[in-house]
Amino acid sequence: MLKEGSAAPDFTLMGSDGKEHRLSDFRGREVVLYFYPRDDTPGCTIEAKEFNRSLSDIEKRGAIVIGVSSDGLESHQRFRKKYSLEFLLLSDPVSKVIKLYNAYGDKGIFGMGTLRKTFIIDKKGRISKIFERVRPLGHSGEVLSCLS
Repeated sequence: MLKEGSAAPDFTLMGSDGKEHRLSDFRGREVVLYFYPRDDTPGCTIEAKEFNRSLSDIEKRGAIVIGVSSDGLESHQRFRKKYSLEFLLLSDPVSKVIKLYNAYGDKGIFGMGTLRKTFIIDKKGRISKIFERVRPLGHSGEVLSCLS
């Protein structure tokens, strides 16, 4: 079970930019790592657009935003293009990282799948904040208030 203060597990996933990315590549910067169920669905679109609107404020604090879902790279690329998203989306088609970060579980009537969950990872690679049961509307503001 991951807790605030624990080391963020490292991983490697393919990104919407067509490149492989390791979490450890971002050491030295705060990382907003958010997990979401599906590209281009109502709640996920609200959340992504909010992060996009807040991106310059997040980056002014030296942080970056990375979204993770089980969608494929083509889906991520379409989603980014449709909404002019300026941050990286990572593809986890077998939900390995999603499960590693305890962002997979029972979604009630929707069955098992990716849960909406956000982690702030500090410059040293430790989890400084975990947001459970995220509500998309207003979430980027919550995250921004927790960045150093």
